[in-house]
Amino acid sequence: MSKAADQAGWVAVAPAAEVTTRPHPIEVEGVPLVVLRLRPGGPAVAFADRCPHRLTPLSAASVQGGTLRCAYHGWEFDTDGRCVELPSLGLGASAPPRASLPPGPRVREVDGAVWLRRDEAAALAGGAPADLLTNVDAALARAWHPVALSSEVGAQAHEVTLLGQPWSLRRAGRQVVADLAPYGLRERWGLVWLAPQRPVVELFDDPDAEDEAYVAGWLPPARTPAPAGLVADNFLDVAHFPFVHAATFGAGEEKVVPPYDVIDEPSGCRSMQEQWFDNPGDPGVAAGLRPVRQRRRATYIYRAPFLLMLRLEELDAGAVKTILFFAQPESLTSTRIYTKMLLCGVGGVQRPDADVVAREVAFEEAVLAEDLALQRQMRLVGLPLRLRDELHVRADRLGVALRRKLEQFVERARAEPAP
Repeated sequence: MSKAADQAGWVAVAPAAEVTTRPHPIEVEGVPLVVLRLRPGGPAVAFADRCPHRLTPLSAASVQGGTLRCAYHGWEFDTDGRCVELPSLGLGASAPPRASLPPGPRVREVDGAVWLRRDEAAALAGGAPADLLTNVDAALARAWHPVALSSEVGAQAHEVTLLGQPWSLRRAGRQVVADLAPYGLRERWGLVWLAPQRPVVELFDDPDAEDEAYVAGWLPPARTPAPAGLVADNFLDVAHFPFVHAATFGAGEEKVVPPYDVIDEPSGCRSMQEQWFDNPGDPGVAAGLRPVRQRRRATYIYRAPFLLMLRLEELDAGAVKTILFFAQPESLTSTRIYTKMLLCGVGGVQRPDADVVAREVAFEEAVLAEDLALQRQMRLVGLPLRLRDELHVRADRLGVALRRKLEQFVERARAEPAP
């Protein structure tokens, strides 16, 4: 059938034996697709290789009980591409019409190969959004960005990249200077910050006053090919915990995300959410004073463009963990991530010792590694700012606020003339 099928508009995409319940990425007419079987030995099906929610490649998904489950938020799709489960909304909730996948091309298996209709595959083109905030957007020059740990910059030149431009930093006495004079350089939270042009937003004040006495621990800086906007969105997202972080803490997290409020603030936003979580490390659990299932208040703070903070207050055990999270947009395909932890009362001790800090840092590294593993599979080179380019549900209120604040930042940066 091979030659006849191709002439009739069919194209072979994979040996039939290689198409299993593990999604198999392919490309037809420049369109990324995924082909798979939803049951062992079942018929092959094909879809566009993107989830409508956050455009995550479905080639990173898995098959669970006859449905295709997105790796990011656990949305599940049946043989027809219909969204049959949207975990953050809860059992029985109706999925929005756009939650289903667009109809995939017809599939045939002939002569030991899987074939797709070429024209129907090509018709799935055009799903990628056009209005993306990338790491090299000129508007980002109007903001403060972290470019190095303070400890990385000494008397010798230290090379960094920001917005696709190289910079050489060094210390002259106590001051950090750059070879090409930017608008500003400053140090804060143990980081060197650089603003290429006059910023339209300032660094936020949190958490200094409340956390200055807490014990600090740094994660080693990490890199991801994902854009800084996507990295920030990932940090603010709570619905992905049970799926991306199942090996660390996510297995005990609730899949349903209760309604929560987002408080609008200048150049950013804030949200306080109370959650249930498993706390086996609480000494009160071992002593029989408290159950392992406990309450936690999570306060998220965001400032444009890529400054984030999360304060986790264990309401039953009394411990507080603050995570400062900053993204450096290095180039179109590289973002450097800085993470600082501030700890109080962890393990029942007001000022946890070095071993406790090292353990908390190692755990947070493992959590971050899970996010980075998924980010390495994503294709978007920027964060979509038009809300219609993705599908947003109730759990995404912080993500929606992020996009709106970034859109406002970009408009302001482009409207105000640079000095």
